[in-house]
Amino acid sequence: MTQKTTQFKRLLHSGKLEFLMEAHNGLTAKLVEEAGFKGIWASGLTLSAAMGVRDSNEASWTQVLEVVELMSDASSIPILLDADTGYGNFNNVRRLVRKLEQRNIPAMCIEDKVFPKTNSFLNEKHQLLADTEEFAGKIKAAKDTQQDGDFCVVARIEAFILGLGLNEALERAHAYSSAGADAILVHSKLSSPDQILAFMNQWKENCPVVIVPTTYYQTPAEVFDRAGVSIVIWANHLLRASTAAMQSVASIIYQTGSVAAVHEHIVPVKEIFRLQNAAELEAAELRYLPVRTGILSRSASSSSKPEVSSYPISGDLIPLNSRPL
Repeated sequence: MTQKTTQFKRLLHSGKLEFLMEAHNGLTAKLVEEAGFKGIWASGLTLSAAMGVRDSNEASWTQVLEVVELMSDASSIPILLDADTGYGNFNNVRRLVRKLEQRNIPAMCIEDKVFPKTNSFLNEKHQLLADTEEFAGKIKAAKDTQQDGDFCVVARIEAFILGLGLNEALERAHAYSSAGADAILVHSKLSSPDQILAFMNQWKENCPVVIVPTTYYQTPAEVFDRAGVSIVIWANHLLRASTAAMQSVASIIYQTGSVAAVHEHIVPVKEIFRLQNAAELEAAELRYLPVRTGILSRSASSSSKPEVSSYPISGDLIPLNSRPL
């Protein structure tokens, strides 16, 4: 099987518009792959929400890594980790890259804001951009640290989020590309794609562009394709969909005191077993576990002697009270 790092790099340079879908645990990673997507976005927002904390670096980066490792184990497609600001300075970024490569996570996205980050869709008064040169240093540190040549670093530009305009976004993009970024993620919270399309019209470098149309979702994908965008990320939709479903089911069960009204609208338990690959474990048990022919049991009386299992007893066991130990 092709390395996940190579898979992701090919997505960036496929020459056609590609899509990543958000996942926030092993189960959703598997669902994304089964739906047909070629890659996964491990969203900082949805990972933190699934942990019950805010998207403000309240979850430690080691907690994030633990979840993303499970996601990688559960799927065969590449994951792009939303690594916020890199969880600190250039040195934290170097350590992060080493840990991601150890866990078969092929790509990370870091944004040019200061630690701790504030979600892009929250109050912009608390949004602070990092110094351009300092952030470029993080990118250089990441690229110098990686062992796999195909490991990818995506540099996320937040200039539009803070209302700083096209020139600031382009200057930062050029600086980050020169520092070695494998792709540029340009972010906007407008309901139209105007900022993105203006950026693409001016962007002439051979560095792929990634976008996140959470707010301008009504724009047809063909528009992004014609503009030269490489990857579109659907950033939080599985979490939002599952939250709506769970809120509804929990409310109905509480109000009715029964699961009867929701039974036909939820997956059967056997579907959960399928997603967990329970059949593989059953087959492995037949291959690796001995055939059970008896058990060691005791009667309810504490004074009774135990019955000996009918398992075949090895002759090289140590005898104790005339019985092999």
